[in-house]
Amino acid sequence: MNDTECVDFLRWLLPRLHFRWAGFRRVRGQVCKRFRRRFSELGLTSADAYRDYLQQHPDEMSVADFLCRVTISRFNRDRGVFAYLGDTVLTELCAHARARGRSELTAWSAGCASGEEPYTLALVWHFRVARCRPAIGFRILGTDIDEVVLERARQARYAPGSLNDLPRCWVASAFDVSPDGGHCRLKDEISRYVRFHKHDLREGPPSGKFDLVLCRNLAFTYFDQPLQCAVAAGVHRALREGGMLVIGQHEKLPEAVNGFTSLSDTHRVYRRDNTGADKTHGSRPLC
Repeated sequence: MNDTECVDFLRWLLPRLHFRWAGFRRVRGQVCKRFRRRFSELGLTSADAYRDYLQQHPDEMSVADFLCRVTISRFNRDRGVFAYLGDTVLTELCAHARARGRSELTAWSAGCASGEEPYTLALVWHFRVARCRPAIGFRILGTDIDEVVLERARQARYAPGSLNDLPRCWVASAFDVSPDGGHCRLKDEISRYVRFHKHDLREGPPSGKFDLVLCRNLAFTYFDQPLQCAVAAGVHRALREGGMLVIGQHEKLPEAVNGFTSLSDTHRVYRRDNTGADKTHGSRPLC
C-alpha cells in the first residue's frame, strides 16, 4: 500500500469511526504502517481487500479503531502551556477552592498514553505550586483507552531522552537513574499524585468532578465535529464551577460549543461557565 492508496483508504475508513482526515494527515505514516502489518496478518494484499474484509467481518472495525490510535507523547510538551498552568492556572484554582472551603484540587488528563502529561503536571505542582500552597492537596487522574500504555505509565520508567524538555534540576531531583543509565524512574513523592484508569473518552467523562481537565491533541484533533461536541459537553459536566479546560496549542473548540470562556488564547485554556450548559440533546450539544 503506497501513500496514495493509504490516503484513499483512510479517507474511507476514518468517517466510519467518527474521526476526521485532517487530524491524521501528519501521522498517516505511523497509522499506515500498522495497517500494512494487519494486512499481512490476514493474508490480504491491498487496502481494497481489507475494505471488503471489514464489510464482511464487522467485528474487525474494533481492530481498525485500535490501529488508528496515535500515541505521541513526551514530558513537558508545549512547555509554555505548563509554565502558564504553574504560574497562573493552578494558583487561581487553589484560591478558588480555598474560598469555597475545599482543601484539594483534582485534575483529569484525558488520553494520557504512557503518563508523560499527568506526570508533567505533577512535577509542575510539586516544584512550582505545592510549597506555596501547603494547605491544598492535589490528585490527578490519567486515562487512556489502551491498557498497555497505561501499564507503562504506572511503572513510571522512561528513557533519558524523553526527559529532555524538563528543567535539568527537576530531572536530577525527581528521577532515579538506573545503574546502567538505560532508564529513569520517577520518584514516589511525585508519582503518588497520579493514578491511572482505562477509559474511552468517546463514552463520556469518568466519574467525579475536576478543577482542571487536560484534553490535548486528541478529541479536537482527531474526532469529527459531532464527537468533538459530545466530548466538550462531557468535559463541561465533569468540571466544577470555575474549572479550567486545556486543549492542544493547534486545536480549537467547535464554534458552536457553549459553556467555555477563553482564559488564554495563546495557551488554549478555557474557563467553564454556565452558558449553554443545558444546550444538549442526550450527551451531545446542538452544534
